[in-house]
Amino acid sequence: MSHYIIAVVVGSLRRDSFNRKLANALVKLAPPEFSLQPVEIGDLPLYNQDDDANPAESVKRLKAEIMAAQGLLFVTAEYNRSIPGVLKNAIDHASRPYGQNAWKGKPAGVIGVSVGAIGTAMAQQHLRNILAYLDVPTLGQPEAFIQAKEELFDQAGDIGADSSNFLQDWMDRYVAWVKKHGV
Repeated sequence: MSHYIIAVVVGSLRRDSFNRKLANALVKLAPPEFSLQPVEIGDLPLYNQDDDANPAESVKRLKAEIMAAQGLLFVTAEYNRSIPGVLKNAIDHASRPYGQNAWKGKPAGVIGVSVGAIGTAMAQQHLRNILAYLDVPTLGQPEAFIQAKEELFDQAGDIGADSSNFLQDWMDRYVAWVKKHGV
């Protein structure tokens, strides 16, 4: 049996982020051979091409974690109908300098939760466009635009009963995607 390290990138820094909570709950839906590991992006400096030759230690760490992973899981918030700046900053850092794209070829899943009725649909679409450019094969179906409702999580922070079947199916499809496209 293979072991898969999955780099989990949460596009929200808020302490009580719904997306961090979702990422933590998704860990419990993954099979035992999948190790979902959070990637810190809040400590990255703003991307500046002038720093490509001498990146900060946090940038080196980010790129190393992405390179070591067999798959990617993006759990993103939606800010102003797009991805949060902190997520775009992390994507830019790990894709640069030109020719040293750490994301390239890593199979990815994109999911997110928001209080809005359409969840993070716009942010996910923008993120998918960016990932396509970076040569990241991204799971297309099922899409998961999750609305944050009271019953989404149970008292323990796990996925609530009303959403568990849908999100387990999403995770199963994601696992199959990684196994099919793994590097």
